[in-house]
Amino acid sequence: MSVDFTLNAELRNEQELGKAFSRRLRKMGKVPAVMYGGGEEPVSITLDHNKLLHSLEQEAIYSHILTVDVAGKSQRAILRDLQRHPYKPTILHMDLLRVREDVAINVHVPLHFLNEDTCPGVKLDGGVASHNIVEIEISCLPKDLPEFIEVDVAELKLNDSLHLSDIKVAEGVTIVELSHGEDHDHVVVSIHAKRAVEEETVASDEAVEGDAAAEGDAAEGEEKSSGDDS
Repeated sequence: MSVDFTLNAELRNEQELGKAFSRRLRKMGKVPAVMYGGGEEPVSITLDHNKLLHSLEQEAIYSHILTVDVAGKSQRAILRDLQRHPYKPTILHMDLLRVREDVAINVHVPLHFLNEDTCPGVKLDGGVASHNIVEIEISCLPKDLPEFIEVDVAELKLNDSLHLSDIKVAEGVTIVELSHGEDHDHVVVSIHAKRAVEEETVASDEAVEGDAAAEGDAAEGEEKSSGDDS
C-alpha cells in the first residue's frame, strides 16, 4: 500500500472517562476513542479532531491498516466504527480494532468501476450503468488488504450485469457475502436503457411524494381529532 496513515493518540485515565468528560474533550478539539482486540486489553484514547477529520477525507483510510502511536508505542489497527454529528462536520467517537499479522480481518472496501463509458452497452447502445453495490466486505490477512477492488465492465452490453462472483480478487482475499450461499451472489452493476432508468426514478419519486402526502393527511386528521377532544 502506497499511503501511510499514522494517528497520534493520548491515553485517557479513569478520571477522563464518561459522557461528561467526553463532551469536555470535544470542546477542547479532541475526539474520544477506544482501541481494542489483538489479544490486548481495550484502552481509551483521544485524538486531535482537525487532524483526524483531514485524514478521513481520504477514501483509503477506511480500508487501510493504520499506525496508532500512543504512550510511546506504535500499534497497527483498522477503523472499525465512526460516530459523526448528524449535521455538523464533527467526529464524536471512533473505535479502532488492533490487527495481528496472523489473524484474518473483515473489512469493507470500496469498488472502483472501470470502462463504464466505453463498454458496448453505454457507448454503442446509449445505456447507463447502475451501481447496486459500491463497497463489499472482504476477509483476508492484514498484508493482503487492498485499498479498493476494481470492477471492469468493459464487456457489458445492454441489459448485462455483473455479480459478486464475477469480481476478481487477489489470492488470499475472499468476499464474505459469497460464503453465505449462492442466493447471496448479488448484482453489483448492470447496464440499462436510459428510459428504463428514468421511468424507475420517476416511479420512485412519485411513491415518495405519495407517502409524504399520506403522512400529511394522517397528521392533519390527528390534529383535528385532538382539537375535537379538547
